Amino acid sequence: MSVRAIRKLQGDNRVFRARIAFSAALMLMAAGGLVVRLVYLQIVGHEHYATLSQDNRVKISPLPPTRGIVYDRNGEVLADNLPSYSLELVPERIENLDGTLAELQELLGLSDEDIRRFRKLKAQHKTFESIPLKMRLDEEQIARFAVKQPFFPGVQINVRMIRTYPYGELTAHAVGYVSRISETDLKTLDPAVYSGTYHVGKSGIEKTYENLLHGKTGHQELETNVQGRSIGVLNTVPPVAGADLRLSLDIALQRAANDALGEYNGAVVAIEPATGRVLAFVSKPSFDPNPFVYGIPKQDYDRLQGASDRPLYNRALRGVYPPGSTVKPFEGLAGLEVGDLTADRRVSCPGYFQLPNSSHQYRDWRKGGHGAVDLKSAITQSCDVYFYKLALSLGIDKLSEFMGRFGFGKRTGIDIPGELPGVYPSKEWKKKRSKHPWFQGETVITGIGQGYVGTTPVQLARATAILANRGRMVTPRLLDATQGGTDAAESESRQPAGESLAISQEHWDTVIEAMVDVVHSARGTAKGIAPGLDYHVAGKTGTAQVFTVAQGQKYRESEVSKEMRDHALFIAFAPAEQPRIAVAVIAEHGGHGGSVAAPVARAVMERYLSGGTP
Repeated sequence: MSVRAIRKLQGDNRVFRARIAFSAALMLMAAGGLVVRLVYLQIVGHEHYATLSQDNRVKISPLPPTRGIVYDRNGEVLADNLPSYSLELVPERIENLDGTLAELQELLGLSDEDIRRFRKLKAQHKTFESIPLKMRLDEEQIARFAVKQPFFPGVQINVRMIRTYPYGELTAHAVGYVSRISETDLKTLDPAVYSGTYHVGKSGIEKTYENLLHGKTGHQELETNVQGRSIGVLNTVPPVAGADLRLSLDIALQRAANDALGEYNGAVVAIEPATGRVLAFVSKPSFDPNPFVYGIPKQDYDRLQGASDRPLYNRALRGVYPPGSTVKPFEGLAGLEVGDLTADRRVSCPGYFQLPNSSHQYRDWRKGGHGAVDLKSAITQSCDVYFYKLALSLGIDKLSEFMGRFGFGKRTGIDIPGELPGVYPSKEWKKKRSKHPWFQGETVITGIGQGYVGTTPVQLARATAILANRGRMVTPRLLDATQGGTDAAESESRQPAGESLAISQEHWDTVIEAMVDVVHSARGTAKGIAPGLDYHVAGKTGTAQVFTVAQGQKYRESEVSKEMRDHALFIAFAPAEQPRIAVAVIAEHGGHGGSVAAPVARAVMERYLSGGTP
């Protein structure tokens, strides 16, 4: 073999050995990679991949809790849950969702609104959750679907407990209602708490006590096959039903108050003075809350919202009305307490009042005037001139501060959301809202509850209850007790003892005796409700102008359209010596407090004191 051949052979050997070495190194690296990956899968990443594997095998299905029931003080059901058949879809189990929806719409006669609502719900929930397409199926729809069910994988009929309100319009503004969870609600609700739940409290007690009423969501761990279908239940954590609520509301008294208003729109609020418990809470007209639970059709909602008498508006809570002469007892106390007024000082009432150097006449409701009157007779006969002069002598700021002690111009704190504070003006109040200064004439008309003054019926009822208590403060409250829920115990909703206004007992006696005379004396403006009463009522009438009557003109009710007639108001408590009920009534465009609003209050007090209410 030649030298060249030997050298070539040696070169080939070196290349071969290099290739062997490279191959061996590559195999070692590959084996090392496999070992590292195996270690990661079996040790480092074991928990993560075991969880993924478990998730492929196990699905978590939420179990929504049953909403708590709402009762009145005597055990009458105001908000209940009834079983309802619901057509529901699980999107991830349906291959052609659009096609399925179209077929179901034709089969069951579903509306476009049903489809639109489903798509909205679908966007808010996980694809593996069961989402309602149509609630409250009728028997014919159930039968039609039962025949075709095998052709609709991922679609099923479930039984759900649906909210219902047995008294409908009668309790809508107090109890409120639940409705479908909206996109706005989702921004504030905890997804874990509301998983599987499609309704939430939207107004009234349903909204205020949502956390108590909703309960605690449970869940089921479902074993599934490779197609995702359930083949068994591995574990169940049952839901905890929401707490039942007992309200202080008396549904019989609520009906009596509503019926007593008759043809008039308005509000009635009755409170137990000793505790602040709300006995009746009426806003008329009202609406049926039941359609809101299922999803009220847009045209029906638009009709409610556009109605001229505004049935959706909570007049008892948000209706701000001029209180008229119902403020006179409180202003009389102001004169005695923070002014230089004495109860026996007599003021001349010729039928009008004029400011110095002014020709403008502030008229009294009685054209010829009341003659010489003291505080008691001024309240009894509702003499306007007396209170024009009293307000002017006190000044608006001193008067505003004192009236604020009774809650005028402030929210009462009642446990229903959306309350408005009303207005009791002052110089500072006007300065914030206008570039004009405060005028003396504005003080004058404030003295009879007109001008800028605005109160809500619940505010008037609370002020009346404080008056009945001779200064002890209370906060109106509907919740009386809870039972069950997450703590599974019964508890009463007790209100801490309120502070008392420091006012002389002699002054309380003077004003309350005058209010008794309003009803029980021959010259009282509410004497018409006294016959037949076997207890004393302390009351005050009020007539609030809707528009200003020009100088030289006379207000004639028969010549004014109904919507421009005065509002009729009345506040009262009874029995006057030991008050058990305080009432505020407003009858819109009722004209006269004594002839229209006072009989409403009497009907409520009679039902409560003599009608067998515990």
